[in-house]
Amino acid sequence: MKTYSFSLSLLVFLLLTSCENEIKNEDFTLKGFVFGTTYKITYLDAPKNYQKSIDSLFRLVNKSVSTYMPKSDISKINSGDTTVIVDKYFKEIFKKSKRIYKETNGFFDPTVGNLVNAWGFGPKKEKNDLTKEEIVKQMKLVGLDKVDVLNNKVVKQDPAIYLDFNSIGKGFGIDVIARFLESKHISNYLVEIGGEIRAKGTKKKGKPWVIKLVDPIKSNSNAGYKILNLSNKSMATSGNYRKFRIANNGKKYVHTINPKTGYALESNLLSASVIANLDCADVDGYATAFMAMGLEKTKDFIKNNSTISVILIYLNKDGNLEEFTNYTYK
Repeated sequence: MKTYSFSLSLLVFLLLTSCENEIKNEDFTLKGFVFGTTYKITYLDAPKNYQKSIDSLFRLVNKSVSTYMPKSDISKINSGDTTVIVDKYFKEIFKKSKRIYKETNGFFDPTVGNLVNAWGFGPKKEKNDLTKEEIVKQMKLVGLDKVDVLNNKVVKQDPAIYLDFNSIGKGFGIDVIARFLESKHISNYLVEIGGEIRAKGTKKKGKPWVIKLVDPIKSNSNAGYKILNLSNKSMATSGNYRKFRIANNGKKYVHTINPKTGYALESNLLSASVIANLDCADVDGYATAFMAMGLEKTKDFIKNNSTISVILIYLNKDGNLEEFTNYTYK
């Protein structure tokens, strides 16, 4: 009888101890600075703060494809080092870039890096007003079809070709973090880096992840923004209204380089936002391509790719802002 009483007491003690040690899931919001901009990561019902793991992933992506780090793999490759063994991040972003390059008929092209630098929008911070002859010379180094990855090494037709994945890098970094969160069985999150976003599931009480998008056409009115539902979607925006410089000759040069012409001159398309149930790197790449394509070519592309939604802000023939969209606001 005494033995039974002791065993029962031990069982109750073990049960109480187990309950006390049970991990209680929490919601987390992490903020910081990466890829030259800010980030905000919100994830729900998680067992712990994954800040250290996320910082480590950011470091790995930077080490692989950041042109702003002299000792990164891509910087070594751009400087002529043919011995670099590229990692899984480099191979994925390269493969994805190749696909988008083909889909957009070369309007998305990470080999415009030399021109980005020459026009003054790269890590070298040059500010040249290129002559026609200089552009023709630089264009010989443009074309992602001139680059391949063989046996985990980058092979270039010309060693002077400069790779630059910055136009897709933020979106790719977001995807890396999103996949990490999903590997931890987190079903509800929103990852934002520098305005690019990927969201999954919902917020508390089943409410969708929504953002307010500034409407430049109605920015002076009370209706100066629109609500976008981004649950289970990615979004990226590319625009020239902030990243530009005025040259000595008075011309306005924008950071989106047209890989077909080599010029950095502004078209009537001022910004392109892309929303789709795709990787954020994909919509990031498309947004960059659309800015180079211009309004009409982008419209044609969207007709044949109905899974992609866009919000395009452009100047009409009278110089007034207008919007073209196939996105259904909710």
